[in-house]
Amino acid sequence: MSLHFNPRDITWLAFNERVLQEAMDENVPLHLRIRFLGIFSNNLDEFFRVRVAGLKRAMDFKEKVIAESFYQPPSKILQRINDIVIRHQQNFDKTWKKIQLEMADHKVFIKTAKNLTAKQKEFVRNYFDEVVEANVIPILLHENTPMPYMRDKSLYLGVAMRKKDWQYSSNYAIIEIPSRFVGRFLLLPTEDPEEKDVMLLEDVITFNLPHIFSYFGYDEFSANAFKVTKDAELDLDNDIRTNFAEKIEKGLKNRRKGKPTRFVFDKDMDKALLEMLIRKLNLTKKDSIIPGGKIHNFKHFMDFPDVFEKYERPVERTSFMHPAFEHGERVTDVILKHDVLLTFPYHKYNPVIDLLREAAMDPDVKSIQITAYRLASSSKIINALINAARNGKEVTVMLELQARFDEESNLEWKEMLEPEGITVLVGIPDKKVHAKLCVIKKRAHNKTIQYGFISTGNFNEKTARIYGDHLIMTSDRGVMADINKVFNVLRKPKEDYLTVLKTCKNLLVCPQFMREKIIHHIDKEIEEAKAGKKAEIIIKANSVSDRILIMKLYDAANAGVVVKMIVRGIYCAVNQKDFKEKIKAISIVDEYLEHARVMYFYNKGSEDLYISSADWMTRNLDYRIEAAAKITDKSLKTELKDILDIQLRDNVKARILDKKLSNEYIRNNKEECRSQVETYKYLKAKATKK
Repeated sequence: MSLHFNPRDITWLAFNERVLQEAMDENVPLHLRIRFLGIFSNNLDEFFRVRVAGLKRAMDFKEKVIAESFYQPPSKILQRINDIVIRHQQNFDKTWKKIQLEMADHKVFIKTAKNLTAKQKEFVRNYFDEVVEANVIPILLHENTPMPYMRDKSLYLGVAMRKKDWQYSSNYAIIEIPSRFVGRFLLLPTEDPEEKDVMLLEDVITFNLPHIFSYFGYDEFSANAFKVTKDAELDLDNDIRTNFAEKIEKGLKNRRKGKPTRFVFDKDMDKALLEMLIRKLNLTKKDSIIPGGKIHNFKHFMDFPDVFEKYERPVERTSFMHPAFEHGERVTDVILKHDVLLTFPYHKYNPVIDLLREAAMDPDVKSIQITAYRLASSSKIINALINAARNGKEVTVMLELQARFDEESNLEWKEMLEPEGITVLVGIPDKKVHAKLCVIKKRAHNKTIQYGFISTGNFNEKTARIYGDHLIMTSDRGVMADINKVFNVLRKPKEDYLTVLKTCKNLLVCPQFMREKIIHHIDKEIEEAKAGKKAEIIIKANSVSDRILIMKLYDAANAGVVVKMIVRGIYCAVNQKDFKEKIKAISIVDEYLEHARVMYFYNKGSEDLYISSADWMTRNLDYRIEAAAKITDKSLKTELKDILDIQLRDNVKARILDKKLSNEYIRNNKEECRSQVETYKYLKAKATKK
């Protein structure tokens, strides 16, 4: 039997196409369709900054390394990426045109420099003078001068200028759009109170080009947007004289020098200006040079102005308090009695913050230890920890300085926390700490009591409103002992730290041990299937690309184990026709980002269930500190399994993950099930009963 794997980068593009499908779906509310266009664009930017850049570097690797890492030669994958991205861009442009027609039905219009009323022209001139002009720095381009430094997150205007009596010659300039300082959208005054006119910042600048360049006396201007995406690899030096935080800081500065990996431009741009930009950026035919529509850096459209007044948020898109915390009892007292499973964003995030606030003020609490990967910009978690330190608690924060694109923010958190007397850990060399753990220790009545929580997602109250995750709050002694072991390793990493982590009995931890345990579980299901008994595996993850675990799933399906997969993003497995039991693999893309990682093994009816911070990727399993918690409470196991079953029944937002990556929706004659809505109803019904 020939076994195959889909290249992870191609399957990731298939995921981003599912995001684009949401923008194309006319049943999705209009403001959310615009938001999905923004998410699609932001995803693609990061893809080119990280994955495409990595593929280009990999072209210099030895063939064996390439085969193990990418499944196909990078040059072939890059060609496929270019073909797919151009097709997606065409669908994106068509979708945006359709959405603008629907916006017009709602009396919402995107205005340009060419279609303003007299009153709006005056408003835009004044706005430019008072707010924008101080942030606009035009740079003239000449053939014999080098290209100025370009930010890879910024949008630029390429400007062609000429005087009417110059028949052939033009001068050129570029202007960085200062959306970081000003904001991308401007609401214009209108004669009709029901009409909403929105102008983009680049069009505000385009309208004012005669004013910006008045010194030169140009008569004609054309301006078109473009952007450059750069390699975002964070190269860290090996200088033993610098500490890890200093290396990260230096790496961030070096990232500015990353090579361009993509150049996207308005297809109507002046041809001579376009050729000059391509030359000055040292781009070749091998690079991704992508013509597009008028608007770029669509990621800002995730925050499009709230101008669609008729939309009413359905009750299924609201959060409610978990019933365990409805009666005013302290969160601490509740979880000392029994475990609580929070499922976001259906349950409110408040209990997590309240638990830390209670610990900060509890005179019996001696210490708090917590991991932090991505935090909210004004983090209530951090505020509670600072308060705890000021109240004399011993607070330890494992702050991952290598969290991609959050490195700068986490360095700032480090600088804020350390003066408060908080111990900031920065992890183990060459291993990211991705586990989501917290342990609180208190001393009361001559006894040491420990409690805390483990999560599938970041301790971030902002993303908890839109990310689907699970968090278990518990005082289980065995679990707390294992969390302490992890923190002991992080506090004083030694050469034998893997041996220490392997002694964890209640948590599955990475590197290595979680992989071993997963394989053990799969092997047990294979044994049962071969004996003609019931055997079942359900895996929910963001990504599944690890070759070893995929091969084990192939073995399981071939033996007759029922294998069901819910994978949001990367999915490298390819189901085989001659498997005894066909693998069922789906992807759910809806209003909330499906972010939870869950593992279910039937285990002769014992039903082992884990929630985990780790995806089934080699980087997570072998090169990160991750943790999976076993759910032992019978009622919570039932609840988690019920949620998995709801998701597996989805026939509205679920797509089939097939060999062709066709992203076909699941359509059947069964009762309609939109899993995110049904999960809300299920959890709300349970809350009402209690």
